[in-house]
Formats: sequence, structure tokens, C-alpha cells
Amino acid sequence: MRLYRDFTDQAALDAAYDPSRTAEDAAGMMAAWQARSAATVAEGGGRLGVRYGPTLAEYLDIFPAGPAARPTAGPAPVHVFVHGGYWRRFSARDFAWVAEPVGARGVTAVIVNYALCPAVSIVEIVRQIRAALAWCHQHAASFGGDPGRLTLSGHSAGGHLVAMALATDWSGQYGLPDGLVERALALSGLFDLRPFPFTYLQPALQLTTAEVLAASPIDLAPTAPTPLTVAVGALESDEFRRQSRDFVAAWRQHEAPCAYQELAGADHFTALDRLFAPESPLLDTLLRTLGVGDRDPL
Repeated sequence: MRLYRDFTDQAALDAAYDPSRTAEDAAGMMAAWQARSAATVAEGGGRLGVRYGPTLAEYLDIFPAGPAARPTAGPAPVHVFVHGGYWRRFSARDFAWVAEPVGARGVTAVIVNYALCPAVSIVEIVRQIRAALAWCHQHAASFGGDPGRLTLSGHSAGGHLVAMALATDWSGQYGLPDGLVERALALSGLFDLRPFPFTYLQPALQLTTAEVLAASPIDLAPTAPTPLTVAVGALESDEFRRQSRDFVAAWRQHEAPCAYQELAGADHFTALDRLFAPESPLLDTLLRTLGVGDRDPL
């Protein structure tokens, strides 16, 4: 019996969706991120634990860009980052290090925290990410940001949440512009949730059929022509790379300006380092926000 596509047993699915199996040192990379984040927080300058919703998990860590890094005076562009962890691990505080390369480009970094499975469902996490973005747009002036220059990225499960954010009916549900996000990047994302009820993740995710259908962005459509880069490490599993390719193909059917890129020599974890490297061309493209309303094709 087929469980998902050509997969007939859980062991094969588990292998395909365990990113540590194609990485040289997943545990070491994650420990390094946490150490770098602790150093970033210790340096001060950030506004930690800013609430965007009513529950304890709904907070943002905001790291304003220093005036010296900005090419012009006035409100700074804002970049929102959504962390991964298969919707069940980590917090915003583990990814504070992302703020340093973003701030060096004159952009304020906002790291989103959200509740984790199984305490909440993936559908609830999607709601929280949408609430966080709505808060950033509505309150950007409170931290010196420009709500008209908002970019978004996410890694792994965060890549899934980026896609779900772009499929939000911002005008109908929130009374906000459908082009709320100026440009986005989904790195090593998961866009079809159908395999996960048959994997080692299901005890934590507890996905129902209805949730799989509601929260698989490959089945949805973007609500605005937001330029989106979908990137994945070339050393990641066939399934991670296929999910990204299939998602781009699906959204191009909706005339979405999507670009697909494989990062040579990168696995699931080194891909995130590649995105936020000091000389990262991916990050430079993502943060191309000074021309407000610019929708040039990628």
C-alpha cells in the first residue's frame, strides 16, 4: 500500500524527511546557532519579548538597524524571519544571530516566536505567523520601521509558514494590503503536508486530514504578486528538493513570480548559514526594498 507518492513504508519516509541524515553535523550547527544567538542578545540593543498576541508564545524579538548602517535617514526597512524546527522545536531566541547580517545592511530584523506542536496545531501556528506580520505592519513605526518595506524569510518549517503567509487574504481578513510583504524567501521549506502523518513526526504534529488540506501551500494560491525565491540545499534529500520544485511549478500556474534555486554544496543546515552570510547574494536580493512597490521579476 502506498503511503505517499511512491513510498510504501514509514522507514523510507522517515529517511526522506529527516534532514540530519544528509547533513555532516546537524547537532553542531544547531549548537553554533544558539551560541551565536546568545552572544547577539548579550550585546544588547534588541527589544526582546514584544507581544503580538495574547498567548505567552506570541512574541517578537526586534533588533533595530543602527543609523550608521542605513543609506538614508527615516524609517528603516523591516525583515521578518520565521525559524524552523518541524513546527515542534526552538524559539525566536535561538535565531537572534540572524539579526546581525540583516542589521549590517541597514534593515531592522524581527524574529518571530510561535507556539509549538503538539501544544498547538500547525493551523494555529499559521494563524500566529499571520498575526505577527499584521502586528509588524500596523506597529512598524513604534520601532522605527517602514510598514511599506517589509520582507519575509523562513527556514524549513519556517519556509512553509512563509508560503502560508503569502496565501493570506490580508485585505478580506485583516483589512491590510494584499501586498503586505514586498519580497519573500522560503528556504528548505515543506509545502505539501501529506507525507507527515505517516512519519516519525506525527506524534508531535498530530495532523488531521482537514489540517493537511488547509495548511498545504502547494494547494493554495498567493494573494498578491510578491516576488518569492524558493531555495534548497543541493545536498538535501530528493524529497526536500522535489517539494520545492513542485511548489514553484504549482504557484507559477497562478502567475506568481517564483524563482527556484539550489545552493551548491549546502545541506539543510549549512543552507541557512549561506543565506545569512555577510556577502550573501540571496540576502541582498531579498532585502532589495528601497524601491517601494518594486515588483520586478526575479
